[in-house]
Amino acid sequence: MRSVDFEEIENLQIAGDWERLTALMIEAARTVEAAGADLLLICANTMHRTAEAVAAEIGIPLVHIADATAAEIRRQGLKTVGLLGTRYTMEMDFYRGRLEKMHGLRVLVPGEAEKTSVHDIIYNELGLGKIHDASRKTYQRIIDGLRDRGAEGVILGCTEIPLLIKPADASVPVFDTTALHCKAAVDLALE
Repeated sequence: MRSVDFEEIENLQIAGDWERLTALMIEAARTVEAAGADLLLICANTMHRTAEAVAAEIGIPLVHIADATAAEIRRQGLKTVGLLGTRYTMEMDFYRGRLEKMHGLRVLVPGEAEKTSVHDIIYNELGLGKIHDASRKTYQRIIDGLRDRGAEGVILGCTEIPLLIKPADASVPVFDTTALHCKAAVDLALE
């Protein structure tokens, strides 16, 4: 296991310096591989923006969080899902595009104002360990809006969102990417 400094990561994300972020993730992955790991997980949805470059630089399998999530969505027979996460995850093609192109899913994201709410709650509350009922209600309203647009389920596409939203809080099935990612890694490790 290798932890990275989230403050540095966040600052580089805000600056749009994905080249430096990718270099940091490759360095961390090489350290994990050199320590004897049999496989690699990037334990953050947004940092999967670097996953393809990281995978190309290591000799062990990288378990992609979107693939693990898509497998469960497809197992449940769903075709259209909502995606909640950081603005980067909701807007950039690395996650949504992978779900659509590699897994044949239709992915819906909230409107602009709702994306801002989702993103801000992640960074200003959940990432700091703050859980507010008002924020839960905001997420529930956004989930209901995605459902009304045709989402059969919603991906909780940030590792912090399950701190706020549990299955009982949502009007459709929710997919906890952290739990699904861990399960996929354990399954692969036990093969």
